[in-house]
Amino acid sequence: MKIAVDIDDTLNIVDRVGRASAYIERKGLDFHLQREFAGSMLEVFDWKEEDVIAFLRDGGIATFTEADARKGAKEALEGWRRDGHEVVIVTARDKEWFGNAEKVSRDWLEKRKIPYDELVAEIPFWDKGAYCHEHGIPILVDDSLEACLSAQNLGVYAVLAVGKHNVHRAREIRYGGANWRQLDATVRHLLSILK
Repeated sequence: MKIAVDIDDTLNIVDRVGRASAYIERKGLDFHLQREFAGSMLEVFDWKEEDVIAFLRDGGIATFTEADARKGAKEALEGWRRDGHEVVIVTARDKEWFGNAEKVSRDWLEKRKIPYDELVAEIPFWDKGAYCHEHGIPILVDDSLEACLSAQNLGVYAVLAVGKHNVHRAREIRYGGANWRQLDATVRHLLSILK
């Protein structure tokens, strides 16, 4: 069976404030913190997309390329593959922000030895449910509430990776977990239902 898994804030931990704050200070820019635990770079400061792109191109891409993997993520995916399931990495990373989004993502996964069978980049979070539905992927693990709601509405089992940026609305998604031990248990439960 296929399982789709997101990268940012699902497989990894992205510190959107640290490097961006240092960049803003170094450049003497007049941006102010809006949401410390936002799930998107656009929502962290009162800046526009072109400001985020300038930050990423001035070394801020390391916010993502050097992000640590979440504890237990690698082991969960190894276990699923060992049990005969396919892991499809589905990321919203796009060329405008990341250049070659697929290569940047592949490099991050391989550097951390995170196993997968297929990698698909440039799938906007609001289209991840449709992507899974169209490609016969019955389970999506993602931190995006919108991605999970979209998936649920299309009959895909959505498993929310709960974090500080989405905990306030986590109950809107039927399945979830705050760590990879819980996410793995939830996915295994769903796999047993789908047999």
